[in-house]
Amino acid sequence: MTRIQAIVFTLLLCEAVNAAEPIDIGSRLELMIDDHLVASTSGGIHLQLHKPVRRNVALVTDRPWEGNACTYTSVFQDGKRFRMYFGSYHYVTTEGKLTEAHRPYTCYAESRDGIHWTRPQLGLVAFEGSKQNNIVLSENTIKEIPVDPGHIAVFKDSNPQCPPGAKYKAIIRSRQQRGLYALKSPDGLRFSPLSTRLIITDGAFDSENLAFWDSARGEYRAYFRDFRDGIRGIKTATSKDFLQWSKPKWLVFPGAPKEHLYTNQVLPYARAPHILFGFPMRYVDRGWVDSTGKLPHPELRRLRASVSTRYGSAVTDGLMMTSRDGLTFKRWGEALLRPGPSRTSSWVYGDNVIAWGMLSTGSDLPRAPRELSLYAAESYWTGKSLNLRRYSIRTDGFVSMQAPLAGGEFVTRPLVFTGEKLVINYSTSAAGGVWVEIQDADGRPIKGHTRTDCHEVFGDEIERVVAWKGTDTVARLASRPIRLRFVLKDADLFSFRFR
Repeated sequence: MTRIQAIVFTLLLCEAVNAAEPIDIGSRLELMIDDHLVASTSGGIHLQLHKPVRRNVALVTDRPWEGNACTYTSVFQDGKRFRMYFGSYHYVTTEGKLTEAHRPYTCYAESRDGIHWTRPQLGLVAFEGSKQNNIVLSENTIKEIPVDPGHIAVFKDSNPQCPPGAKYKAIIRSRQQRGLYALKSPDGLRFSPLSTRLIITDGAFDSENLAFWDSARGEYRAYFRDFRDGIRGIKTATSKDFLQWSKPKWLVFPGAPKEHLYTNQVLPYARAPHILFGFPMRYVDRGWVDSTGKLPHPELRRLRASVSTRYGSAVTDGLMMTSRDGLTFKRWGEALLRPGPSRTSSWVYGDNVIAWGMLSTGSDLPRAPRELSLYAAESYWTGKSLNLRRYSIRTDGFVSMQAPLAGGEFVTRPLVFTGEKLVINYSTSAAGGVWVEIQDADGRPIKGHTRTDCHEVFGDEIERVVAWKGTDTVARLASRPIRLRFVLKDADLFSFRFR
């Protein structure tokens, strides 16, 4: 064997050993969002993207200080209350000219259920001589720095070391320089600068730029807009103190085409914070082809095009992407939110901007489990206001391992877990089922936990404990490398965990 052959052999051997290293999942929830845990598949099983269901209009931005271009929105749960922040613009279009009816503001709404939203009278900022409104910030609210309140993202800081006076934070664009400022607030309504210096300057920032505490990695993460080769894209940076940030890096999308991503909406998934979800708006301009002229509201489309051609010809939809390291994302090419049926104010540039944040909300079915709610803009820049539409999807339900009635199965890579029971989030048809076999690290079925020992699981539940003949306990297998073999028939597996 030559020296080069020996080196290659050693590298391949190391790669094989590393590939077989058990993944320690502890008792954390694992979502079937990618093939990270999958060693092999057979039959018709595959990863399936699921679409949220269109629900009620949560908010109509019809106040004089709001308008038809209120797209950049943040939502989060704060105790028993849900909070919403959105930048407010109103565009008026005349032939060849675009004007703003008022200067931008940051506005606020809140909810007890995430379904019905109200605007409290905050008494903070005057509009046309009155403070009886839901405005949190104007351009002049913070005297020390020149902020753009239309480009803001607000969150509640979950860093255990966060001081009370900075419990709520915001990233906001400068209205004079290219860069982002950091704001703090003790109550989520009265904001002041965390610093008078720009915290990030390497970017374009003409979008919703955001940051949050990443509890899984013990650091703050920021995601923001920039351009590369004329394509709208996303950069990220990290920080320990929210003031000093690392050199930004471009997000990586293996196998995905170059597409304009207008927003990013990245956030940790609450039930599994080691996984990040993102919901970017995709921007597509096909020009003035035959179908462009046959889209809804052609006269308004032509009017917008008189200002800039792309304002009339571009269309937008909502995508989904996920990551396990915050930098490399699996991005689905199929839209999570399509523009939908043609109607007066659909299929326009600026629709389907998904708000930053996912909320756990009740179902409209009695005694049904809680769902997840997303919110997305519709009717952008078409009338006097904009609709923020709510969409719902089952908990953990964005992607599943799905098999047809003919069946399919997959086997995981070696795993190490802690816990006593295996719990799955699944759905089957009346004729379908799910079976789980536990194997040793070499793929040999473990006695008492084989496929034939497993009681068939059928139904539709967020949490079902898997049982085998005589037991539903797996405690004796904890802390040793195992594999899971999932066998599905006309079924979906959304997530699993040991508890």
